[in-house]
Amino acid sequence: MAEINFYNIDCIEFMKTKPDNHYDLAIVDPPYGIDLANMNMGIGNTPKASKIKNRKWKAKDWDKEIPSKEYFLELKRVSQNQIIWGGNYFDLGNCGKFIIWDKKIPKGLSFSDCEYAWTSFFGANKMFRYSAYLDKLNKTHPTQKPKDLYRWILKNYAKDGNKILDTHGGSMSIALACDMENFDLDICEIDIEYFETGKKRYNEFKQQVTMF
Repeated sequence: MAEINFYNIDCIEFMKTKPDNHYDLAIVDPPYGIDLANMNMGIGNTPKASKIKNRKWKAKDWDKEIPSKEYFLELKRVSQNQIIWGGNYFDLGNCGKFIIWDKKIPKGLSFSDCEYAWTSFFGANKMFRYSAYLDKLNKTHPTQKPKDLYRWILKNYAKDGNKILDTHGGSMSIALACDMENFDLDICEIDIEYFETGKKRYNEFKQQVTMF
């Protein structure tokens, strides 16, 4: 059974408590610095806002800046390998193997058709195709990624017994995936509302699994 540990804490301070190479793999989705939650998701009386008035997540200003250089130094210190979503927004050096999520966005919408992840691995670039709209009604975070995406990553990039780190938990989709694929996980989320909502989502998932 996987051990999933949730931490409502600043991820840099958390990583400072860990020794070098403590984690086998870090799978992270840090802020891209494009103010996505407010600019692209619709705020106030904008047309986009009216279309998503029944959303379960709250827009905030967490995505106005990218993480500091210290964050990336600590991340690479505590983990042997890294998968970093939004890697095209950061100065991470050459990438030997990109992961691309084809979001299967319907024609005519202005959202990005795909997202890139920088990895520390080498080899052919890989693509995962999964509609971003399949889980739209269950989103608890503005940049929530599907658990099936994380399950695919774990199956293809993690090895049995690996210990995983996620520094920006958000909706906690990765927690569901690690539980399903049996990987131990430490997951940080500094925002208390996102933390509590994401943890509640995980607990409800566990209750459903127990029922069946």
